[in-house]
Amino acid sequence: MLLCPPYFSKPTWRFQCGVVEFERDGLVLSIEGKPAQPSSKYAVTGLYFFDDKVTCGAKNLKRSRRGELEITDLNRLYLKDGELHVKVVGHGTAWLDTGTSDSLLEASQFTQTIEQRQGLKIACSEETAFRLGYVSRSELTRLIKNSEAVAMEITCRASSMVK
Repeated sequence: MLLCPPYFSKPTWRFQCGVVEFERDGLVLSIEGKPAQPSSKYAVTGLYFFDDKVTCGAKNLKRSRRGELEITDLNRLYLKDGELHVKVVGHGTAWLDTGTSDSLLEASQFTQTIEQRQGLKIACSEETAFRLGYVSRSELTRLIKNSEAVAMEITCRASSMVK
């Protein structure tokens, strides 16, 4: 499964990522890697879920003109077999490109702002485990305290290196 945001929020992103056209049910009709003239407003974010056939498909890929194995070529194998589907990320979901140092910094700053202003952690594995019932409330509390202790230890080590 391929995740895509509903539209480009930055016009330049369409040149940095692939684009996809698809049916209402999510069946992909076409996929292009970093096209000069995108045929769609839907960006391929780079989050993929493949089955066990992916290894065989990857072994048979040919290197591109850039000398790389292209994920778009792997996706095209699934497209050819009618097995490539897309899931559109809904309203309120932020897609943060981290393919350049500037975009990585922007993503870090966005994450920091959300966490500080809302008091929520983004992509917190401990919270996810609790919500899914894998850990109890007391285990969650222990995990949080342990994470805080580790963060404090890292901070102390870093500050002692600067001295």
